[in-house]
Amino acid sequence: MVPGVRFAPVIRANRLPDISQLDPGGQLAEGERSSEAERFAVAAATVAAQLRERAAAATGPAAEVLTATAQLAQDRAWLGSAEHAIKAGKPAVRATYDAAAQFVEMFTKMGGLMAERVTDLKDIRDRVVAELSGLPAPGVPEPVEPSILFAEDLAPADTAGLDPHRIVGLATSLGGPTSHTAIIARQLGISCVVAVKGLDEVPVGTMVLIDGSRGTIAIDPDRAEAAALVAASDVAAAAMANWSGPGSTSDGHAVSILANVADGTAARAARQAPVEGVGLFRTELCFLDSDTEPSVAAQADIYAEVLEAFAGKKVVIRTLDAGSDKPLKFVNSPEEENPALGVRGFRIIDIDSDLVLRQLDAIAAAAAKTGSHPWVMAPMIATPDEAQRFAGLARERDLYPGVMIEIPAAALLADRILEHVEFLSIGTNDLTQYTMAADRMSANLATLTDPWQPGVLALVAQTARAGQAKGKPVGVCGEAAADPLLGCVLAGMGITSLSAAASAVTPVGAKLATVTLQQCRDAAEAALGANGPAEARAAAQEVLG
Repeated sequence: MVPGVRFAPVIRANRLPDISQLDPGGQLAEGERSSEAERFAVAAATVAAQLRERAAAATGPAAEVLTATAQLAQDRAWLGSAEHAIKAGKPAVRATYDAAAQFVEMFTKMGGLMAERVTDLKDIRDRVVAELSGLPAPGVPEPVEPSILFAEDLAPADTAGLDPHRIVGLATSLGGPTSHTAIIARQLGISCVVAVKGLDEVPVGTMVLIDGSRGTIAIDPDRAEAAALVAASDVAAAAMANWSGPGSTSDGHAVSILANVADGTAARAARQAPVEGVGLFRTELCFLDSDTEPSVAAQADIYAEVLEAFAGKKVVIRTLDAGSDKPLKFVNSPEEENPALGVRGFRIIDIDSDLVLRQLDAIAAAAAKTGSHPWVMAPMIATPDEAQRFAGLARERDLYPGVMIEIPAAALLADRILEHVEFLSIGTNDLTQYTMAADRMSANLATLTDPWQPGVLALVAQTARAGQAKGKPVGVCGEAAADPLLGCVLAGMGITSLSAAASAVTPVGAKLATVTLQQCRDAAEAALGANGPAEARAAAQEVLG
């Protein structure tokens, strides 16, 4: 969900005609297949180029997501599957559908972020089919008045292209709180609610009230009441916009507000926001399109860009979180039935220890080059022994070691893990997924994968208490840190820093500044005592206003 209240008529995204209307059927003659394959290749290349242009024009998370989608549009596996089908006699439109279906099934079985790529691949499929058929690309119509967009789901290319002055609200029946749609909507400042049932039953033009803070949609509400709610939301938003940091409660309790970044460009953009440093530098995102492992020197140059952008500030660098939903071509990950529970993150050290050591060497080289003292943390740590192993490698290079808490076992043993490292950072996206045994990209399980789940909050609170007992910082760098209300609850648990997309930090910092530490503690206690996520949110809202 993305905060904000808006009242406007419903519009819907354009769709392609059914494939039965686009596919001529039958088999291609032998002499037609080569030209049909070329026609497909040109259409796919055109779509990839269009996505790259959109990525170049975007910033922050939208640029990252669009870049990844453009790379998927050029993926040789699915392109090769379509070309093979065409050369076997299928028309290009049918071959495009069939090849996409093959990989949709594969991605769905993989789960995690790869399951989210299903929406991206379907969007690429539809754009290629539109190009082949001479039709306009599917997407969002240009409304004549500010409107609220209802859709089953939106591809990153469509979400990133939304004009927040015309599309003032967004609701989807699929997706979850950490989906690309929600992340990009937050960056654009568009009120958003995901995983809503019954959207297809609401006619176009119906006036609806969307409340991204509460996650609700009211159909044809009283207009005077709706206008009052929108006005109150606008007043609150205006007050938030003036917040300039640093992060603290109204009675002076410090909570560092940090940014999540993917590279030097994102770091320089984040520096314009009221953040105090970088809480999560996702290094693997720099190398998603690399066929071979970058040299130590090349990696050091990339890491140095981020360190230079935040010279003298806190920068937390996460080592490669490769595997599962973020496969890297130069990492020889094994074939696994359940990659989300397989060799990923720091576990790579057991199949390629030199890869991990070279990255740590590169981070140390970047630190020396910039005169910086970065914090470095390993993802997917499950045991104190793993934490001790990583900490030793980091300290050998004069790096300040910490680990991610994404696995329930690590949260339960946080006190023992802190005997070996200097800080913890909770990745609430994966922690929620693993705690609730629910794929965080599944619309059917969106209630389970809500970070307000009391079971997840209990693990966060236990981790925070371990940090307080050891006198060591514990931050949150998942999407939960982008929720202003939940940010206050986390502060009340003892979380010392909140790190999110730079575009999301102002509302979080501004909300913290309006409440006392005791209010945050009371809200945390109320949320932890709830039986479900909706009850937890409502209980916290009752305390915090």
